[in-house]
Amino acid sequence: MTAQLTVRDLEAWYGESHILHGMRFEVRKGEVATLLGRNGAGKTTTMRAIMGMLAQRKGSVGFEGVETIGLASHQIARLGIGFVPEERGIFASLSVRENLLLPPVVRQGGMGVSEIHALFPNLAARADSQGTKLSGGEQQMLAIARILRTGASLLLLDEPTEGLAPVIVEQIGALIRNLKNRGLTVLLVEQNFRFAARVADRHYVVEHGRVVDEVPGAMSSRDVEKLKTFLGV
Repeated sequence: MTAQLTVRDLEAWYGESHILHGMRFEVRKGEVATLLGRNGAGKTTTMRAIMGMLAQRKGSVGFEGVETIGLASHQIARLGIGFVPEERGIFASLSVRENLLLPPVVRQGGMGVSEIHALFPNLAARADSQGTKLSGGEQQMLAIARILRTGASLLLLDEPTEGLAPVIVEQIGALIRNLKNRGLTVLLVEQNFRFAARVADRHYVVEHGRVVDEVPGAMSSRDVEKLKTFLGV
């Protein structure tokens, strides 16, 4: 399978703080991959660096054969990469419908509103509600849904299950599997490796701003024990 996203020797800084120290990994078209690691390992910074949201970064980030390291965030988004941050970014002053329609369509292939409502029936039922009146799970679904409208083919999901009830976590897992079946590619940041094991094809373990191991999606008991050591669980 062809790599859709290729990250090589990626370094990044916040001011004088050197966070990424040569991240190297790839995500193949149509697969779900995870970045696993403890808090502060550099997972979210990797997402932000891929999206061009950091002023200081160097290395190589290739998307569908295009080098993006010198591009601005809006140019990277127009290539077909969508980012759903951990804080979700739902606008309190806008309704669910307005939040959904806010991002522009950046390229062909995005889902229409009726298709999104079929995938997320709760959003259809609550279209006129304020975005922040939704439950945490519904806000997460809205954040993902509006990216699907844009035509993005690679979704970067940062801690999509954080703070959600177990039943909602199961729904998010089913959604990710659904998106994969539709041919979309997902790069997932997670600390919950048991959730990640149910949805991902492979996992990259991140420590101190670099990938230190790769684990297959179908984890053996040895893999599970190794991840417990890495993650401190």
